[in-house]
Amino acid sequence: MENNSSEKKGESSRRGFLQQSAIPGIGLLFATNLLAESANQTEIRHNKGKGDNLKKRKLGKLEVSALGAGCMSISANYGAAADKKQGIKTIREAYEKGVTFFDTAEVYGPYTNEQLVGEALAPFRDKVSIASKFGFEIGGPNIALNSKPDHIRKVVEESLRRLRTDRIDLYYQHRVDPNVPIEDVAGAVKDLIKEGKVLHFGLSEASTKTIRKAHSVQPISAIQSEYSFMERSVEKNGVLAVCEELGIGFVPWGPLGMGYLTGKLNAQTSFDSKLDLRSAFDRFNSDNLASNMPIVNLLNRLASKKNATSSQVALAWLMAQKSFIVPIPGTRNIPHLNENFGALDVQLTATDLNELETDYAKLKVYGGRMNAMQMTFCE
Repeated sequence: MENNSSEKKGESSRRGFLQQSAIPGIGLLFATNLLAESANQTEIRHNKGKGDNLKKRKLGKLEVSALGAGCMSISANYGAAADKKQGIKTIREAYEKGVTFFDTAEVYGPYTNEQLVGEALAPFRDKVSIASKFGFEIGGPNIALNSKPDHIRKVVEESLRRLRTDRIDLYYQHRVDPNVPIEDVAGAVKDLIKEGKVLHFGLSEASTKTIRKAHSVQPISAIQSEYSFMERSVEKNGVLAVCEELGIGFVPWGPLGMGYLTGKLNAQTSFDSKLDLRSAFDRFNSDNLASNMPIVNLLNRLASKKNATSSQVALAWLMAQKSFIVPIPGTRNIPHLNENFGALDVQLTATDLNELETDYAKLKVYGGRMNAMQMTFCE
């Protein structure tokens, strides 16, 4: 849905935005008419060791590992930032396991996550793809949307310095700016691609109308939006379908329901209102944490048959939907990283997928995916 309230979308307090409701998927995912492609996923395997061990997928023309790494939560938005050494160790361990696709943004921190990713990936920069994002005016007392071409040209230089690189493999507009025609945004990125500073173009939380307009100026390689077993918006609003039609890859942020599908959260879980964006989301209040538990139980029932966890089944389900989907689960510790990679060993048959959908259709998801302010930034 297009949102024309530019003033409402334009500015919010820096403190409220960054501390209580920092855009996720801004970091940091969508019934199912997708079973036909499940057979394509049966060949997915996970092999120990570094190098090209993970099956590859295409985001447009950009080839990356079938499972990426969302780096936001190491530095921001899910509690206090992790220790720098721990963050670097986690990112490098992901690379050792075969990940070649790492996601960050200037607004994560702000800035600190790009710095962390740049340092962590520097020893093997030419063997990985880095995705980052632009679209905000971060300095000053307020934070506002800003995708003016001159601003894009300015912030890409800053991101390149923080990332210790001469090019960004995938550069997303983080949120659509209603004050700047998307054709102008696409044109500015097209110029950066000609200069070699950017290799591929992406949009985040954009409508089908915006996607088509931008794609007509500069081919889009990937769309990033929230999508998970419990959050199916992109299945309903046409975004996933338009990606398939136009040959655009899809990158789900929040592939584990912002942590809920891990089964480690419950009605007693509390979230720091200053450091954890989930504290402001209805879906994460105590009542809804309890009410949505049947969704986790559904995943666990299948997980028990597969000798897996709910997280692994949730990620395997996502990858079984379309061959152009590349989830980017985020973590700051090695045990969770290892658990995520176990999803690549989970084989979901057409019968498994059909049973999941049949049972899911009987359930209700309680609480919106983000708060009202956050949703004003999404089309």
